[in-house]
Amino acid sequence: MSKPSEPFLKDLQFRGVVEGLTYLDERSEPQCHFFGGVPFGLPPVGPFRFQKPRSLPTCYRYGTRSNPGRFTGSCGLCPQVTRQGLEDHLWEEDCLQSNIWVPIGEPPKGGWPVLFYIHGGFLQFGNPNDMDMRALLSDSPTRCIVVAPAYRLNLFGFLSSSELLQACPDFGVNLGFWDQRLALQWTWENISYFGGNPSNITVSGYSAGAHSVFHQLAYDLGVPDKKAIIKRVLMLSNGPGVQPKSLAESDHQFRELLAALNIPLSLPPSEKLAKLRALPARSLIEATSALHLHQFRAVTDTTFVRPSLIASLSNGAFAKRLKQRGVKIMMGECSSEHFLYGLFKPPAPSYSALSQRLEADYPSAAVSVLMAHYFPDRKLGTKFKSWTEAFGHIYADVQIHVLERGMADSLAKHGAGELLHRYRIEWRAACVDGKIPRQFGPTHTSDLPIWFWGNGDALTGAEKLIVTEAFQKPLAQFLNGEAVDWGTERDAQIRTLKGDGRVVIEDDGEKTQEALQLWNALDKANVPRSPRDSKL
Repeated sequence: MSKPSEPFLKDLQFRGVVEGLTYLDERSEPQCHFFGGVPFGLPPVGPFRFQKPRSLPTCYRYGTRSNPGRFTGSCGLCPQVTRQGLEDHLWEEDCLQSNIWVPIGEPPKGGWPVLFYIHGGFLQFGNPNDMDMRALLSDSPTRCIVVAPAYRLNLFGFLSSSELLQACPDFGVNLGFWDQRLALQWTWENISYFGGNPSNITVSGYSAGAHSVFHQLAYDLGVPDKKAIIKRVLMLSNGPGVQPKSLAESDHQFRELLAALNIPLSLPPSEKLAKLRALPARSLIEATSALHLHQFRAVTDTTFVRPSLIASLSNGAFAKRLKQRGVKIMMGECSSEHFLYGLFKPPAPSYSALSQRLEADYPSAAVSVLMAHYFPDRKLGTKFKSWTEAFGHIYADVQIHVLERGMADSLAKHGAGELLHRYRIEWRAACVDGKIPRQFGPTHTSDLPIWFWGNGDALTGAEKLIVTEAFQKPLAQFLNGEAVDWGTERDAQIRTLKGDGRVVIEDDGEKTQEALQLWNALDKANVPRSPRDSKL
């Protein structure tokens, strides 16, 4: 789809003057404004690789009236493996930038609602440059500013080492989450210059982006009220996950990485870090691809991820804080998430290979619970046709189906059920067929055209009516901070878009009770809470 446009200048007051684009439709009518690759932090390169992100200086200006900062492109692509392999000519470690879409016209009183969107990709790959908000902001019921940041991924964003953390003050962990937080902070402080309302920010994400949203919400609930940013969250096809690995358990991955890079384990921590910073990005990515523990994810560090995080859902501390803030949550699933999940680094067809594959993502204690739950006799059984199919279902259950329901049930039990808007999608638009096999049905990512009005592809007239009634009208209400016409009356009910395009309210109690068996078992496997971490 072509993207005709014309230059657009914007005065950001003390931040200077920037040049973006105004996208035009086929009649040359404006659709929305766009600013691509706007920095929110200083470049995390050279000696700043593996450091926490650094804010832009207070005096930082993007450009002047005579020489505007030009933001008509895209965000830098954090080094990663793409479908085409190692395309290092496309990589840019300096990726701490956001893409910003702004509606046409005068903003409402107080400014446009702000949708802060975190992209997915298992925290290993992805970028915000594939999003297309033109139709959403010109043809749908939704009008808001969309801010979509890039952030550090894989080992660049989630490398962990207890020895480096203890010995090197300039080394940090969970950097991808800190990048997201800095981008959110930047949005809060600067979005008014684009016409946005900093007091009306919804944090959203898809897949690993939705998982990130949960962690951003948990962090935001832990800061003083005057520093809180998030008003509501939109978690699309992902949930809280299990309690992340401890620093000690993540050290296994760090030692495996050093061995793959031929960095002696006997070196002092500072020298190990220096070598990791000196290596080309390609060497690092190539090494990670061959690891047994090839997934770089969050760790329980007591700073961004508290040891009591998942326990706080079960004991009510999370719900209590959520109610105090009045933060509302919209979250849900597609009915066949497992088809696409089963394609991501599937294991060899055996019990031991599946267990080993899951250990790349989850703590060993959680993996033991999962394997005992699904395969009590260590055999495939009759539930799944193959170990690959089993992997897809288990992955989808842990990422989405089971743990989302466990979270929802825990919040409802502790009096926060009225803050939840849950959904299920059993329908997909025709435009998805060109990207995802039709036989996969409503699988992972097939609903992006629902939430983003095609996301660059065209919806038919009939599909627009379905999408509007099912989710776009409620989404617009949600983003505006209005009462949402969701249709549910009890905590156990969810809003479901059926395969024939009908919207029905269904009871999810049976699926929830089944999910709670695994939720409760995993709850016992969580990292023990620290004595000094008794609160959220």
